[in-house]
Amino acid sequence: MNKATQRNTDLDELFAAIARENLDIETLETRRSDSLDFHDVSVWSVRAALDAAYRAGLAAAKGGKR
Repeated sequence: MNKATQRNTDLDELFAAIARENLDIETLETRRSDSLDFHDVSVWSVRAALDAAYRAGLAAAKGGKR
């Protein structure tokens, strides 16, 4: 696996983890079903997800672990 592919895989895993932990979204894969692909989420959950993504970006910029 090359570096770009690994970076994309790492980001996909990070996004999926943030979605699971903060938004209670099981997967970010398209499942071609409205009931599975669209979710009602609270604004505080969205804020928590954005905060987690921001902090992961800060850690990555500092050379730390995501």
